[in-house]
Amino acid sequence: MVYIIDRFEGEIAVLEHDGILTDFLREKLPEHAHEGDLLEWSGDGWQILHDDTDTRRKALAERRRQMLEGNQS
Repeated sequence: MVYIIDRFEGEIAVLEHDGILTDFLREKLPEHAHEGDLLEWSGDGWQILHDDTDTRRKALAERRRQMLEGNQS
């Protein structure tokens, strides 16, 4: 399953999957994990899906750009 880091609240990482938020200990995530990163659990622990995260961030940036341009007259 793929999770998105929604936010950090102190020592807790709030992860989202299919609209459901779940708390995990932040220390259990990869050291360089950031809000918005996509994660997947494997037998070795959490892995950051770097390529999928980059693709998602680019798509969100494009969507924001289009929304802002659409609001300009």
